[in-house]
Amino acid sequence: MQRNFTQLYLHCVWGTWNRLPLVTSDIQNIIYNAIAKQCRELGCTLIAIGGIENHVHLLTNFPPTLTISELIGKAKGSSSHLITHEIKPDSFFKWQGGYGAFTVSHQNIDQVANYIRNQAQHHSQKTLISDWET
Repeated sequence: MQRNFTQLYLHCVWGTWNRLPLVTSDIQNIIYNAIAKQCRELGCTLIAIGGIENHVHLLTNFPPTLTISELIGKAKGSSSHLITHEIKPDSFFKWQGGYGAFTVSHQNIDQVANYIRNQAQHHSQKTLISDWET
């Protein structure tokens, strides 16, 4: 090949501090938009984002020059900073320290994206993929 070609997709999951219900309806879209903005700034294309009150799922492609920990750390950091410094400075908001990260094949992107977009439904019906939720 004369140039590099990569097709890297990542499904990330992280929770709120102690799994508290901190991603409330009034700030959910603000958080998701902050994460999406950070993804764009890092050269990633956001495919899907979703979650419930105590965790977030993110599906994105990413360049080979970016580490997984850098992507997730900056997505968590920028969204948390926005909430704690601008949107709700008098309220508690914090992400837990850890995360889950799973590679996704090109053939499974739609399946994973649908799972992420329908988080509320999956949690209410208990149709969860346990590795992705714990």
